[in-house]
Amino acid sequence: MGITQTLSKGLKREFEVIITSSDISKLVDEKLVNIAKEANLPGFRPGKVPVSVVKNRFGKQVLGEVVRESVDSATKETMEKNKLTPSSQPKIEIVSFEDGEDLKAKLSVEIMPDFEIPDLSSLEITKPVVKISNKEIEDAVEKIAKENVGTALIKQNRAAKVGDTVVIDFLGTVDGKAFEGGEAKGHNLKLGSNTFIPGFEDALVGAIKGKTIDVKVTFPDDYQAENLAGKKANFETTINEIKEDVDVKIDDDFAKTLGMEDLNALKKAVSEQMSKQHDQASREKSKRQILDKLADTVSFELPETLEKEEYNSICKAMNPNAKPDHDHNHAGHDHDDNEPDADKGMSKDEKLDASEIAKRRVRLGLLLSEIGRKNNIKVEEEDTRNAMMKEIQKYPGQEKQVMDYFKNNPDAQQQLSGPIFEDKIIDFIMELANTKEKTVTVEELYKQEDLDLKKEAAKAKKSNKSVAGKVSKKTITKVKKTDKK
Repeated sequence: MGITQTLSKGLKREFEVIITSSDISKLVDEKLVNIAKEANLPGFRPGKVPVSVVKNRFGKQVLGEVVRESVDSATKETMEKNKLTPSSQPKIEIVSFEDGEDLKAKLSVEIMPDFEIPDLSSLEITKPVVKISNKEIEDAVEKIAKENVGTALIKQNRAAKVGDTVVIDFLGTVDGKAFEGGEAKGHNLKLGSNTFIPGFEDALVGAIKGKTIDVKVTFPDDYQAENLAGKKANFETTINEIKEDVDVKIDDDFAKTLGMEDLNALKKAVSEQMSKQHDQASREKSKRQILDKLADTVSFELPETLEKEEYNSICKAMNPNAKPDHDHNHAGHDHDDNEPDADKGMSKDEKLDASEIAKRRVRLGLLLSEIGRKNNIKVEEEDTRNAMMKEIQKYPGQEKQVMDYFKNNPDAQQQLSGPIFEDKIIDFIMELANTKEKTVTVEELYKQEDLDLKKEAAKAKKSNKSVAGKVSKKTITKVKKTDKK
């Protein structure tokens, strides 16, 4: 096998690969002999099939396997001998190959850029912190009390009004026939909650205890039970009781109804929960600062393939005219490198925005990955398992199906580990960064920043511009010694 480098430009490398006909023939013959030993063909004893017969029967198939394996082996050998780290899957194109001739191929690959990681301890981060006041805790407890308001029978004989809870029996019919799920006894319904079919609760406003009324409604066209969707129905409804809300007294007894020992324990739990939420919000703000500062300070050439993939992904999010993804792993289909045409119909400015965002995201992604690699930051099995369990808990009653989905889809597990890896790297940077705390109000902490793609594009343009001069001065910030020829 012969491997000769023919191009070294920026991050692009190309090689001419020659696999001799003698090497190919040798591998083909070895495979044919092994097949002959195991073959069971009509007219021959098992294991006694002549190699010539096997060659006539399986020769083309075996040759194809040998070519694929030889090409894969050549790719691996090229990467190892030249100590290259590809940024994406290398591409190999067979230039010429005839029976009895050497196989000539062109191997193209983009390598990972080499760059200096900035001094993380020099990053200046302002961490917003909120001091929780007693009033905020009391307000939160009052909110909980309102959410757990009790009810009591009305003291005077009056008609039901919005906000009341009526205890009802009802029987629903469509075209005079009862239907599944259309009957209940002693059901508590809060008027104005909009939990029943549109019009049902409105019909009970003004009703008197002990009365039976016919409530006529029409099921929505998109009702979940298709046999009822769009149908007119009658509900024979009896009002058994009318209840009204009563204020909850915030004391130890109320705290005990929530599983707490006393009111102080409830306040402590509320304070801890608020602190946890504030800490998470503060972390997100600090993370955004870290990413912004890293994007502004680090410069290196980006692999075109990664940039293009990210560009297409962003265009799909921005562009309703983008073609949907399809399976690229099937045979019988010619794949264009520009497929799918994600930016079709987008304006020049929109394409520019997508390009700027892609550059920033790829640069930050590569930088964070390198920080993680050099500092031996890893996602452990337990990390992924815990993330998986959190996802499973989101689907009560479907735990087994969700678990099986993750077990049978490595890509789904990888999607879980990606954010974990990033969070670990951000935590590592936060420990090293020069962080100063700044006391802010709750409103300031939770002020929603405009994080749409337009905002990100403006931010990306700024950071890309700040590093553009550095990149233009030298293609790669630091040339790997192992890549010199």
